[in-house]
Amino acid sequence: MKRIPFDALVLKPFHLLDQEWALLVAGAEEPNPMTVSWGGFGTLWNRPVVTLYVRPTRFTYGLLNAHPEFTLNFLPPEMRPALDLCGSRSGRDTDKWAEADLAPETSEAVAVPRVAGAELALECRTLHTFELDPSRFLDPALEGHYPKKDYHRAFIGQVLAAWASERFEGR
Repeated sequence: MKRIPFDALVLKPFHLLDQEWALLVAGAEEPNPMTVSWGGFGTLWNRPVVTLYVRPTRFTYGLLNAHPEFTLNFLPPEMRPALDLCGSRSGRDTDKWAEADLAPETSEAVAVPRVAGAELALECRTLHTFELDPSRFLDPALEGHYPKKDYHRAFIGQVLAAWASERFEGR
């Protein structure tokens, strides 16, 4: 994996998060990996950004609010068990790095580590957050995603550095 320019990334954005999932790492002092599958990629304020959605009941939510940086890491298929574990356990109760056999890797642009062995890693700084407001849902079926009324907060992060394997590199 090597550092590449943002505009050289080749992504299938609707497939990547929904089907492959990613590990969001938050927390500069005691980083925690959390599996995410809701989000998006784009340009906002003339900057490359990712948007992630995290419920306030998640341990990572507090870490994101305490330190405005994160990494988004896409793993190869053989590391899928780590995604399963990090999506089913809380960092409040367990060291997911050890339990999922993951290793942190020093980032260059942010204090939060990347995940060693990732095929794609984005180092990001949070620019803005906002709460999903259920009074603004235009499709009433969306409320079904929130039986506990724990509506997501959106975190918009500027991509400061991108690290990619050949799979994600434009030719």
